[in-house]
Parts: sequence; structure tokens; C-alpha cells
Amino acid sequence: MSNQNSLQDFHQQLADSISANLFIKASLGNYQGNDKELKNVYVRRLKIKKADMLSFTYRAKTRDTIKNLPVADGLKLISHFMSNDFRICTLFTSDKEVIAEYDKKGVVTLREKLNKTVLVPDLSHDKEKKRLIQPGDKSYLQQLKITDQHGVVYKNAQDKYKQINQYIALLDPMIRSLKKGGAKKVVDMGSGKGYLTFALYDYLLNTLKIEAEVVGVEYRQDMVALCNQIATDSGFSGLSFVQGTIEDYDAGTLDLLIALHACDTATDDAIFKGIQARAELIVVAPCCHKQIRREIEKGKAKNDLDFLTKYGIFLERQAEMVTDGIRALLLEYAGYKTRVFEFISDAHTPKNVLVVGVRTKDNLSDKAGILEKISNTKKYFGIRYHHLEKLMGL
Repeated sequence: MSNQNSLQDFHQQLADSISANLFIKASLGNYQGNDKELKNVYVRRLKIKKADMLSFTYRAKTRDTIKNLPVADGLKLISHFMSNDFRICTLFTSDKEVIAEYDKKGVVTLREKLNKTVLVPDLSHDKEKKRLIQPGDKSYLQQLKITDQHGVVYKNAQDKYKQINQYIALLDPMIRSLKKGGAKKVVDMGSGKGYLTFALYDYLLNTLKIEAEVVGVEYRQDMVALCNQIATDSGFSGLSFVQGTIEDYDAGTLDLLIALHACDTATDDAIFKGIQARAELIVVAPCCHKQIRREIEKGKAKNDLDFLTKYGIFLERQAEMVTDGIRALLLEYAGYKTRVFEFISDAHTPKNVLVVGVRTKDNLSDKAGILEKISNTKKYFGIRYHHLEKLMGL
């Protein structure tokens, strides 16, 4: 059988499985195209507004992209992929698997394998993900104007509700990775109106069953009074809010320190408090980055990137990367394993970088090497000092 006939046979089985409502999914692999990032494409069937669609998930090295197409267009795209870019495609149906694959000589072979159990197609749309913080009858969500008295999320609070859940979803595996019950002492630096603070306490207490002591530190007294009243009304005895600055707060010892969108050097203050308190986990989402930007502007260093930093927007982005990069190095110097990653889409907030430090049992960092990296970076960009470095006495 020629390649064309084999691919036509495969395409027909694919189309028939969809029309007979037997199609489960398809997987395309062994990519040979020009996109260096692309690895696989996965296809599933779903209904969007009662219309049958094929959903394509493009799996790349750093992120996934999803595109939904009408069934006819989706079938054409799969055929195009198999004729050009992918060397193998597996069709999963309710009763069997069909594999179309190019061998070493470039010949397409078809193989079939019967399923031991009959699978049932799922046409549900994945837009509504499982939320770790369900609305329900939660007093704090009502008082924070996220839901009404029936537990329905207000239309104008949808983004905030999603944001809360995304934060909790990110924190959950980090908290679970700590020793059992290792999030008993938590501080949220710059807690604001307490959206995340309440949700985190709720999740620790009611989902992870941890009797935690959670403190929100906030400079504005009116926010502190409001949040303490909501905590009392919600029966959250282990949750409290205190008035003060991050710099002045005595953290004592901690398991988890959080600081979301603490402005400029307040993020450094929060990280330093976490280091002093030997927090097992430090999670910050930096905001502003004015201190290093001013240093770069004053230093006017001549380097390979000065053609970029003469433009305000590029200077701002460069200052953000340099600031947070040095923060990550300083956390490593203090004995933390660090990660820096994007945590939420720009649709919710433009500040979308999370810096995470996990304290290691043994301080194995190359301190001299780290200090040398920081020194070279400062020299390259004309920076005299980094605020966190100053706080650490380096």
C-alpha cells in the first residue's frame, strides 16, 4: 500500500470515529518541521456553544498553545501534519488505537490495537477548571464582594476570583512539598484587602487540614480593621492582621513568607525578613523596580546593551530582570534554592513574575561565586548597590 493510500485509510478511520461518536483523542509526535520549540500536538473533540470542534494543543518546550477548529478544518489540518511535519499519529477511539507511522525508509505503516475496556468520549469544554477555592457559602468572599449571598461570583469580580485561585494553585504544590504540617506559621507581607490571605488560610485550614497561624501585615489601618472584622465574622481564629510596615515587622520564625506586589524595595524588605526568620518557603511577586532603574540611569554604563537601555520601556524591563535576577542570587547565597517564573496572565495584572526560594537543609551554595556574579553584574550595568544586598550586609 502506498503512503498516500495508507494516510487516506488513516484519515478515513479518523473521520469515521468522529461521525460515529467514537473519537477520544489523537496524538501527533516525532515532529520534523521548522519550529524548533514544537514537540507534539494533541487533539481532542469538544462542544463550544453546541458546535462540534476539534481542539489542538500545541506542546512546546516552554508553553502550550490551544487552537479550536471546526471538525472539517481540523481533519484537514491533521492530514496536512501527517503529510508534512509529523512522523507518527495515534488515533484513540472508544474500542481501539490506530497508529500511522513512518518507518526509517519513509514508508507509512498502520497498526491497530483493541482496547481492553470501552472508553467514553468526553465532549466537555475545559474552560471551567476545577477551582481550589470554591465560592459556596463563604462569608469572607461575600464580605470582600467576590460573591453574593448565594455564593455566585459577581461578574465584575470574575478576574479577581480567578486570580485568587491561580495563586492558591501555585502555592499548593510548594506547601505540600514542605515537611508535614510545615505551613503552620505564615506571614503575608503587604496583605492589602486580604483577598489572598483569606483564601490561603481557608485552604490551609479546610483543604490541607493545617491549624495554621496566618498574619497579614498591612500599613493602612482601615484595611487592617476591615480584614480583622471579616476574619472574626468568618470564624477564622488563626487569621489576624496587624498594622505596620514590612521593614518594621518582627517576623520571629516562619514557615512561609508571601509578599505580592510589594512596591520597589519593599520586596527586598520582605525577602530579608524571610531570610532572617529562616522561612522554609519565600514567595514574592515583585512590583516597580525603581531602585535599580535609578542606579542604571545614574551609572550610564557603556556595554553591549546600552543601545537598548536608552529607551525608557526597555530600560524598565532591563531593570526588572536585573533586580529580580540579583534577588534570586542573593536568596541562593542565603541557602535557598530559587525559581523565577511567570505566574498569571497580563489580563489580570501586568506584574507577572514570581520569585520563589525554598530553604535547603545544607547550605551548598558557592558563596564566593555568587558574590562574584553579583559584582560583575553591577559593574556591567553601572549599579552601585542592590537594596537586598545592603540589607544582608554584603
